[in-house]
Amino acid sequence: MKICLLGTGYVGLVSAVCFAELGHRVVGVDIDNKKIKKLKEGISPIYEPGLEEMLQKNLKSGRLTFTDNISEGIEGAKVVFNAVGTPPDEQRRVDLRYVREVAKQVGEELTDYLVFVNKSTVPVGTAEEVKRIINENLSSGAEFDVASNPEFLREGSAVEDFMNPDRIIIGVDSKKAEETLRELYKPITKKGFKLMVTDIKSAELIKYASNAFLAAKVTFINEVANLCDEVGADVREVAKGMGLDKRIGDRFLEAGPGYGGSCFPKDVDEFIRTSSDYGIEIRVLEAVSKANRFQRSVVLQKLKKHLPEIANKKVAVWGLAFKPDTDDIRESSAIEIVKRLIEKGAKVRCYDPIAMENAKEELKNKKNSITFVSKKEEALKGADALILMTQWEEFKDFTPKEIRKHLNIVIDTRNIWERKEFEEEGITYEGMGR
Repeated sequence: MKICLLGTGYVGLVSAVCFAELGHRVVGVDIDNKKIKKLKEGISPIYEPGLEEMLQKNLKSGRLTFTDNISEGIEGAKVVFNAVGTPPDEQRRVDLRYVREVAKQVGEELTDYLVFVNKSTVPVGTAEEVKRIINENLSSGAEFDVASNPEFLREGSAVEDFMNPDRIIIGVDSKKAEETLRELYKPITKKGFKLMVTDIKSAELIKYASNAFLAAKVTFINEVANLCDEVGADVREVAKGMGLDKRIGDRFLEAGPGYGGSCFPKDVDEFIRTSSDYGIEIRVLEAVSKANRFQRSVVLQKLKKHLPEIANKKVAVWGLAFKPDTDDIRESSAIEIVKRLIEKGAKVRCYDPIAMENAKEELKNKKNSITFVSKKEEALKGADALILMTQWEEFKDFTPKEIRKHLNIVIDTRNIWERKEFEEEGITYEGMGR
C-alpha cells in the first residue's frame, strides 16, 4: 500500500520509517528543504535509538522516499497521515494552523479516494473541522474519509513502541476507512497486537486522557516523595509497595523533578482548556499542572539547604534532555532548573550526551552564565555542587569517589544512586523522597 506522511517531525518520521519497515511504500513530505535533503541522505534530524539505521535501510530498499512536493506525496496514496506540528500558541492552546493548511492542500490535490488520518495529537472535534476544510477545497469529485489514529510513541523507545504497540487505536465513521486502516496495520496485528476500532471523537479523547492520566500518576508520586522527605520514609519503597497492586502497577511511579517533554505538559493544558470549552472543570488536572510546576522549586530548595547563597556559586548540571535516549529538551525540567540557577546568579556548567546542541540554542541568551562541556567530568571541575537531572545510563556507574575529587554536594533528582555510598565518601547527598 502506498501511504503519505505529511510532516517529518518526531511522529511523522518515526511512523514513515516504521511503515516502510512493515513493507509499505511510503513518502514523507515536509516543507523544510534542508531537512528533506538530509533525510534523502539517510541522516535523521532527531536522535532516536535504531531510527537512523532503519531509515537508511528503507531508503536503500526503495520503499521510503522524501519530498517537499505534496502533490507527489499524495498521488496514488490510499492513506495520508497528518503528522504536522501542533505546538502551543501564546495562550498555550494547541495551534492547528498547520493541520488546517495540509487539509486545504489535500483538498486541492485530491483526485482519488483516500483516508486522511490525524496522527498528530489534536483536540476533540478536529476531524470534523478537517473534513469541512477538505470539502471546501475539493477541486474534483473524489471521495475521501477522515479518521483518527493517535500515536503512543515514547521518546527513546519510539521504534520499539511502533513495531510492538500496546494497542492501535482507530477512530472511523465508515466501513471503508476501517477496512483500509485494518489492511495498513495487518503486518502488526497478525502478530497478535491489539487494534481497537471506535468512533472518531472517542479516539481523539483517548490520547489526551491517556497522557493526562500518566501525568497525574507521575505528579502523585512526586507529591508522595515530598512527604517522604519530611517523615523520613523512602519513596522508592513506597512506590514498590504501591506497584505490587495490579490495579496500580509500578510504571510511572518514579519520583523526580516533574514531567516534561513535548506531550505531557501540552496535553494536560489542552485537556483542561478543551474541557472548559464544554463547560467541564477538570479539577484533578488543574492540580496536576500546578503541582508539576512546583516540583522544580523542590530541586532548588534541596540545593539551598546546603548552599544557602547560590549567587556566584558554580553548579554542575548533568543531563539536559527531558528524559534519557532523546535529544528533546522541550519543557525539560533540566532546562528550567538551569534558567532558575542563572537567574539567582549561579555559574552553570552543563553536560548531556545527546541534547547539547538543542540546549545551546535554547540557552543562547544565557551564554555569559553557562558553560557547555564535552565530558561529564569537566562539568565537575571547580563546581560547588552537582545536580543530576536526566538519568542517562552513563551517569549511573560514576562512583562517589570520583565525584568527591571535585565537590561534596550532590542533588540526585532521579534517585539513581545510593545515599549510603555517598555519605561514606563524605558527600552531602539529596535524593527525591529519600
